[in-house]
Amino acid sequence: MVALPIAARAQPATPTIGFLDARSPDVVAERLRAFHQGLRDTGHVDGENVTILHRFAENQVERLPALAADLVRRRVAVIATSGDDVALAAKAATKAIPISFIVSQDPVKLGLVASVARPGGNVTGINFFTGELLAKRLELLRQMVPGAARVAVLINPATTTRETTLRDLEAAAGAMGLQIQVVNVGTRQEIDAAFAMFARERPDALFISTETFFTTRRVQLVTLATRHAIPTAFPNRESAEIGGLMSYGTNILDAWRQSGAHVGRILKGAKPADMPVVQANKFELVINHQTARALSLTVPQSLLVAADEVIE
Repeated sequence: MVALPIAARAQPATPTIGFLDARSPDVVAERLRAFHQGLRDTGHVDGENVTILHRFAENQVERLPALAADLVRRRVAVIATSGDDVALAAKAATKAIPISFIVSQDPVKLGLVASVARPGGNVTGINFFTGELLAKRLELLRQMVPGAARVAVLINPATTTRETTLRDLEAAAGAMGLQIQVVNVGTRQEIDAAFAMFARERPDALFISTETFFTTRRVQLVTLATRHAIPTAFPNRESAEIGGLMSYGTNILDAWRQSGAHVGRILKGAKPADMPVVQANKFELVINHQTARALSLTVPQSLLVAADEVIE
């Protein structure tokens, strides 16, 4: 009887995961379920043997440093992040708490890790190289619209990776003989203004860059692309599922599942410094055939065969 209270006090406290994202919870709900699945794969269940504190910036990137600092003050066991800017905010907030990221750019160039094989600090995670994906998505868009000569590109000027993205796009477009028209947008109103310009200037196609902001505005983007009949390539399958012409990018749900498993291994004692950054290796092409028909586009057989999903 005397031993029981002592044993009870000796039980380890339930570890807490701090989850940080720039978007709102409804936007990433499905992805969070994949993250939880990855945790379960390593034996961790929210509310049972682990607790998750969610912090969402609600599309206000300037809030990220304060939200990251709040998680540090609460002494969470590990911080999970999604997005380049989010990972950078978390790293700036702590050099002690382990951080697991999902980023689209090279984490070495971002300054998050010393190397992909041996991160060397308190940060590691999942990476998918946007540069290669940008070139491939642009090539797929050209196959879908073979007569395209001028492609408009929407990019968010507020992101830290803007210049890298532009360099990758310009190199890919040059190799394909395409002219790109870069349009900077960072608000809902600026998206409306961009499409008003497209209505006057009529680009042959539209390319949406890989950024968190555009994920949050996917309904607006798909609606306007449909209204103005502009063939558009998106970076995420959710856009194709709600009417966008096509998408090509990382299998996001698989990346988030891997992130959950990565966090689970850290909770079991793995050190980020010794955990190689995982290279996302599942990519998917989704084509909305109904939208293609509405745009009077004939989808090449080669794309239909290559597609992971064709939405009829």
